[in-house]
Amino acid sequence: MKVLFSLILIVFVTIAGFSQNLKISNDGKYLSTEKGEPFLWMGDTAWELLHRLNREETDLYLNTRLAQGFNVIQTVVLAELDGLNTPNAYGEKPLIDNNPELINEAYFEHVDYVMEKAQKLGLQVALLPTWGDKFNLKWGDGPVVFNSKNAETFGHILAKRYLKYDNIIWVLGGDRIPEEAVHFDIVRAMARGIRSVDTKHLISYHPSGTKIASDYFDDKWLDIDMYQSGHSRISKEYEFIKKVDAKRPFINGEARYENIGDRFWDKSQTGWLDDADARIGGYWSMLSGTAGYTYGCNDVWQMYAIDKEPMIKARTGWSQALQLPGANQMKYLKALFESFPWQQMSNNQALISSENPEDESYIVASIGHKKDFIIAYTPTGRSIQLDFSKMKAKEVKSFWYNPRSGKSKSAGTFKTTENPVFEPWSNGWGSDFVLVVMDANSEYQMPRF
Repeated sequence: MKVLFSLILIVFVTIAGFSQNLKISNDGKYLSTEKGEPFLWMGDTAWELLHRLNREETDLYLNTRLAQGFNVIQTVVLAELDGLNTPNAYGEKPLIDNNPELINEAYFEHVDYVMEKAQKLGLQVALLPTWGDKFNLKWGDGPVVFNSKNAETFGHILAKRYLKYDNIIWVLGGDRIPEEAVHFDIVRAMARGIRSVDTKHLISYHPSGTKIASDYFDDKWLDIDMYQSGHSRISKEYEFIKKVDAKRPFINGEARYENIGDRFWDKSQTGWLDDADARIGGYWSMLSGTAGYTYGCNDVWQMYAIDKEPMIKARTGWSQALQLPGANQMKYLKALFESFPWQQMSNNQALISSENPEDESYIVASIGHKKDFIIAYTPTGRSIQLDFSKMKAKEVKSFWYNPRSGKSKSAGTFKTTENPVFEPWSNGWGSDFVLVVMDANSEYQMPRF
């Protein structure tokens, strides 16, 4: 079994190769590699990775996520869970006397190890210099240690240290929005510190729940726009992109976490978000026009273990939670979109001619720019009728794609003058399906698992 797992990892590493610096596409809508190949951001939130895991545990985490198809790891240098005063796995704290201008070399040697390991595996690291409670306490442990002067210095220190790496995306914020002038000053100072050294890595901003980065920072340094759709089953992930001027790649950087309480902040919360929530958030985001999606798990972001205080009712150890169904199903989402020119899709709800109430079963559809394929997603198995006249082909072939397994089967061949109703073979919560329609003469291939 160990030999087989090693072979699988070798295959994945060979495919991924070493990381490349990412850049913005010419049209500004998506990310691409240095070679100009579209890069679909498939992220995972590992906020406490640098703070709580040792090197052996880090290897397990990164290797597992690589094998599951993830290509971006989101983590934090000055972590949320008392990241300044509780030492890392090696007994080291990140700062000397909690001064952002004085870093502890021993702590950062471990950060270096994680960056090196991720780069060798071909994984991008969306690296947050700090969690937001270090400049806007709001909630959490803090303490607030930043002002505009030391924030610029800290940004400069980090940028200089990690300039040589090809696998970094800087992410400011940390589950916060600025509420006072001083907060804006601190964030802009940190960006300025990074840019004083580093002009090759992209910068984004991670806002708090239901917020959009560019609503607060429409600055030149903001290369990637990001939103947090939040941990709610009634979240409409497809709505956010309608609220922005799409001049930057747009990423759903934190969505419904698997294994977290639905709207956990509400005392009346009774249910738990599951793998279906993770899939819905992903397909709704991608089909609305985002350049990527970040999966998350309540147990994994905090690297919960039985000897740790559980946050938000964490209940499964992180190493076991790595294998929750939603995490393993993200590779099917990624593979489906990468089988088509996803970066050239356009959301078009007029494609759907059947009734489509805007509830948890809302169908979202997108069409390729050549009008040669349509992808439509039904979250609970609601039937779909599409307007084929919006395609250029005279005849189309259709497929049902199962987002739980990555398997597909034919749904028939039709003239574009026909108006068939596509009825999934199951419905209800967890019975989500993807309908793919393409020109009968196209060379697109459905993924194979």
